[in-house]
Amino acid sequence: MLHVTVVDGPPTEVQTFDSEDLAARLSDRDVEVIREIFNTPLTGSYNWDYETANSKIRRLYELGKRFNWNTELDIDWTQAPPPRREVVAGEGPEGFAGHPKWEALTPEQKREFSHRSNAQTLSQFLHGEQGALMVASQLVSCAPTHDAKLYAASQTFDEARHVEVFHKYLMERCRMIYPINPSLKFLLDKVLTDPRWDLKFIGMQILIEGLALAAFQTIHQTTDDPLLRDVVGLVMRDEGRHVAFGVNYLEDWIRALPEDQIEERAQFAYEACLVMRDRLVSTNVAQEFGFTEAEAIEINNATQGGRAFRTFLFERMIPNLKRIGLLTDKIRPKFEALGVLQFENLKHDGQIDWATLEAPLMRGDEVIAA
Repeated sequence: MLHVTVVDGPPTEVQTFDSEDLAARLSDRDVEVIREIFNTPLTGSYNWDYETANSKIRRLYELGKRFNWNTELDIDWTQAPPPRREVVAGEGPEGFAGHPKWEALTPEQKREFSHRSNAQTLSQFLHGEQGALMVASQLVSCAPTHDAKLYAASQTFDEARHVEVFHKYLMERCRMIYPINPSLKFLLDKVLTDPRWDLKFIGMQILIEGLALAAFQTIHQTTDDPLLRDVVGLVMRDEGRHVAFGVNYLEDWIRALPEDQIEERAQFAYEACLVMRDRLVSTNVAQEFGFTEAEAIEINNATQGGRAFRTFLFERMIPNLKRIGLLTDKIRPKFEALGVLQFENLKHDGQIDWATLEAPLMRGDEVIAA
């Protein structure tokens, strides 16, 4: 039987699952659905011109069909997890090792800290992909052209697959799901409930997808779990197409808007970048092990990993914002104060790397799709 519960906000507690929980989810037990309602004044549009107007967008759409990987068939879920090795004195996550509160933890607590930190990060991927799924579905209705509607439809299926794959990894490897970061929830709510279709494009295709690519790049380079590396590698291929779609579709549209509307969208992009740089720090795990929120934020901001993530983020974000016309003369001083204008002339995603996007999908030495 289906039980539906409507709530005013997302869960705030960690959900944990043991082997019995997993078995129960495959049985005929009652199913509970927890829903949080939001309303949006979405304005849809038909498009009666079915001709292809943008060859790049159509080519990206064709790539989406061609490289449509399957969570169950194209990932080897039997790969053994990396061993949870003993943590010796002075070792630990960057920034925490050597801290008196870290050194006071038992070896088992230190291993559990690392395990939970991984679950916390991947939980944000899961929640973010659900937001991307809903935004992409909105774009099918409100995108003004035929090409964009087709691409948004293919992206919706991509995002559904991403929700599926991160949920499966969390259930099988981590056995726990952390609540959504409040700042990520704020960004998703803003994009989902705004009535302007182009702000949805900016918020999702440029900002949130750019954020995801930065996070995935960091994980792909640092994880010692081959299964997670495979998962993130496949998701990154999809996200690369999504950002390229956003840049190519928006660059002409934004420049045709009145100046006041351009500045409004530039300010939105700047404020979203501030949130992504300063507030997308989850401190739940550190607080579970005795650190204060302020201590956890200070440690994260000082780590090489934290700095690398912010560098990846703005290396991608700033050139794309410049390309679509949102690095305006009025907004430039604000980004300059962040120290990120050094990235403005790097390669943007409007310069599509077709060789990379069209390369065969691989699982180890095996070709998944060519």
